[in-house]
Amino acid sequence: MARAQNGNGADTAATKPVNIALQGGGSHGAFTWGVLDRLLEDGRLDFAAISGTSAGAMNAVALADGFSRGGRDGAREKLHDFWRAVARKGRFSPVQRTPWDVVWGNWSVENTPGYLWFDALSRVLSPYATNPLNHNPLREVVEAEIDFERVRACTLTKLFVSATNVETGQLRVFETQEITADVVMASACLPQLFHAVEIDGTPYWDGGYGGNPALYPFFYATPVEDVLLVQINPVLREGAPRSAREIQNRIDEITFNAGLMREFRAIAFVNELIASGRIDAAHYRNIRMHRIDADEALEDLSASSKVNAEWAFLEYLRDLGRSAAEDWLAEHFEAVGSHATLDISHELAPGLAAEARKKPGRRVREFLAARPRPRG
Repeated sequence: MARAQNGNGADTAATKPVNIALQGGGSHGAFTWGVLDRLLEDGRLDFAAISGTSAGAMNAVALADGFSRGGRDGAREKLHDFWRAVARKGRFSPVQRTPWDVVWGNWSVENTPGYLWFDALSRVLSPYATNPLNHNPLREVVEAEIDFERVRACTLTKLFVSATNVETGQLRVFETQEITADVVMASACLPQLFHAVEIDGTPYWDGGYGGNPALYPFFYATPVEDVLLVQINPVLREGAPRSAREIQNRIDEITFNAGLMREFRAIAFVNELIASGRIDAAHYRNIRMHRIDADEALEDLSASSKVNAEWAFLEYLRDLGRSAAEDWLAEHFEAVGSHATLDISHELAPGLAAEARKKPGRRVREFLAARPRPRG
């Protein structure tokens, strides 16, 4: 394998190829930014392919744009610039934390007049009525910050961006040469807030409804059998929600993890058949799954915090992501190319209990101890 340089320009050991799968989740995607920033800085992984949905797609195109221009350091710089631009645009949002929330360290915006107004409106009126001009500040950021010609010309990694066909309900995966600003915005199009994005006459909604993110493109596009999932939507949440808002939030979490769980089942099934010798391993892929997450930190955040674009919050999530990536590198890097570090069968077990979950690593624990735990 080729030699590589880390973010500081130092020579590293031989790199290992992986496919990277990036979930969507609004501003919580800044956690993924932190993960990618640390992996790029470390320099020991080659990203053979990247699959992203919604905020994951935005991270993917920002990385590809920066990588094409300036290698790993260029990718880190572009990711920083993209999220900084998101924060600058967010300063003009009518949805802002109240002074009380700021004092108490609550990142949620669900008690603010702006959020309550838009939330109530979206439940009775469509965006075609409330937003007839289809104004979307995030599109302005994407178009200003990302050079899509450079993204489509990227040869250092393969890109896959997912969106949901409104007419058929089927997932469509756009590949590198097809990716435009429209494709990225389709991948992030929440139908309660924005008009469907038309591409070649076909309307699309958020890719999370069909795959968050899609894993299957990896199995046909690259020979790499290691998949690293950056997960920001908790699979497990104890107890039944009681309030209307909590119920809707949990429905959204389940919905946006459903596609991923289906792919987990397919991977587990094939891996089991290979292990038992019932199918020929030479003709099927034995996928090794890995995951970076911060469930215990992120599950304390409400769905409304996904629209909080304050720079302080994005920095917090970035640093949390860097800590989680550091833990994963320390604990699991050596397993890449050898064996899985995510037990999919355990993830799919019907009796999965909270106490059985992996506890945060040392660096995440230290990070949470040194800085106030996010709330709201």
